[in-house]
Amino acid sequence: MTRRIIQTDQAPAAIGPYSQAVQVGDLVFISGQIPLDPVTMEMVGPGIEAQTRRVFDNLSNLCLAAGGGLEDICKLSIFLTDLGHFATVNAIMTEYFTEPYPARAAIGVAELPKGAGVEVEAILSLSKAG
Repeated sequence: MTRRIIQTDQAPAAIGPYSQAVQVGDLVFISGQIPLDPVTMEMVGPGIEAQTRRVFDNLSNLCLAAGGGLEDICKLSIFLTDLGHFATVNAIMTEYFTEPYPARAAIGVAELPKGAGVEVEAILSLSKAG
């Protein structure tokens, strides 16, 4: 299958040797998004609320660049440096997603790039069937 690289200036540029997102068939694999402002490439925050909203805004912009939206995400992986923020992230997630929610994992980690408190990666399906 052909791979198509998804790139937008409405989400942070890659800070390493990876693509913002890669489409293969109807699936788009969105690289982990940390709470970087796409214009300044600076971290937002420091609170988990601002960081989580920035991450979901970045994901939304990548979905749009790929031709979809947050409602097309079928799988999320959320990485948190403090699982005490789990309820806060859940509450903010309901501002961005409606039922039926995507499948999801929430993983506690020791550290994230640039000192972020949250990182989210996603798999988007552009198939409109079913």
